[in-house]
Amino acid sequence: MTARVVDGDLYIGDVDMVDLAREVGTAVYVMDEAHIREQLLEYRKEMSFHWDDVEVIYAGKAFLSKAMAHLVARTGCGLDVSSGGELAIALAADFPPQRIYAHGNNKTPAELTECIEAGIGHIVVDSLEELERISALASERGIEQTVLLRITPGVKADTHDYITTGAEDSKFGFGLNQGLALHAVERALELPAIKYGGLHMHIGSQIYALHSFAAAIEVMADFMLEIREKLGTDTCTLNTGGGLGVAYGVPDDPATIKDYAKVVVDGIKEACEQRGLKVPCIAVEPGRSIVANAGVTLYTVGSIKEIPGIRTYVSVDGGMTDNIRTSLYQAHYEAFIANKADQPRSITATIAGKHCESGDIVVSDGPLQPVEVGDILCVPATGAYCQSLSSNYNKQVRPGVIWVENGNWRWVVRRETYDDLLRCDVG
Repeated sequence: MTARVVDGDLYIGDVDMVDLAREVGTAVYVMDEAHIREQLLEYRKEMSFHWDDVEVIYAGKAFLSKAMAHLVARTGCGLDVSSGGELAIALAADFPPQRIYAHGNNKTPAELTECIEAGIGHIVVDSLEELERISALASERGIEQTVLLRITPGVKADTHDYITTGAEDSKFGFGLNQGLALHAVERALELPAIKYGGLHMHIGSQIYALHSFAAAIEVMADFMLEIREKLGTDTCTLNTGGGLGVAYGVPDDPATIKDYAKVVVDGIKEACEQRGLKVPCIAVEPGRSIVANAGVTLYTVGSIKEIPGIRTYVSVDGGMTDNIRTSLYQAHYEAFIANKADQPRSITATIAGKHCESGDIVVSDGPLQPVEVGDILCVPATGAYCQSLSSNYNKQVRPGVIWVENGNWRWVVRRETYDDLLRCDVG
């Protein structure tokens, strides 16, 4: 992120965050457009450095809008959608359907129909029921639909249980035990209107330990060999999902995109060569690591409550409706005062939201500059899974999203209004 401090104020993309907050109001999400673009291009560069046949697919669930879809398309990346709504945004942005991958452990018949009729490139299949349903829907329309089968490799990633997805006990995908995954591949090869495109895995999110990816790749390579030996079919694509962690605070030390690409691409190449397999198209689905550190959330301090000997609460005009992650799985954030960005964080404070829940906390007992009512408080690293997980609890209107670059700013998602809250209320 292109951040700097001028006369005590925080600037991002050469835009003064204090002036911006006071002009447009808070709470508001602000994202550095150049940072997002650079991250997408960095993934493409590092992945293709190790292998020509690669694809970088942005995971829209981290943050998606029409502007985001346009940017992903311009950088030549694919797009991962996880619902009919995400697909609708992609199509509204004229995103190339063949570069769209559809996910979800229980896609509805309506969503599958929308995917097939839109002509999306790949549907990632999570169950035999879904595979049969895709076959029937595609057959009715005279369409051959390419699928990837999601496999749970049985690797427990080093991350929070709520964002672990690749262990055996998971709602996602086909397990390798008792031949379930092999049977799924066999059915994909048998069913009409289905083209077996390859395999998909995803072991979790916010992962720092790259050895988790390496271990899962070995498991998947063994399965690819089993498919060839027992079913006589080569796997054309291996999609290793996403999950690369980001820094949410000073102590965090995530791996680089360069290191991640080397582990994934070289790991797959070596594993295939050791087993005499053709190296497939290698795909990755980063989301968090594209947008998390591109974004901040700006709030206005509304009240300060000091409980002697216990803690100091600094309450802001947002909270769990715009950032549920702290309440949901104890995510760690830090905060600072944007209009005192050059001052040391010399006090300890808990940043509390305005909602009717004791668990409505944004930052627990973190360092902060001496604070006053009316200060603009900034929480970094909120570009991923904040706007997309936001809600209208307490009938709070959701913040808008502003993109900044080269001293200019623009709304890409406007702030909701009370009219928006009432639009679906039929009385």
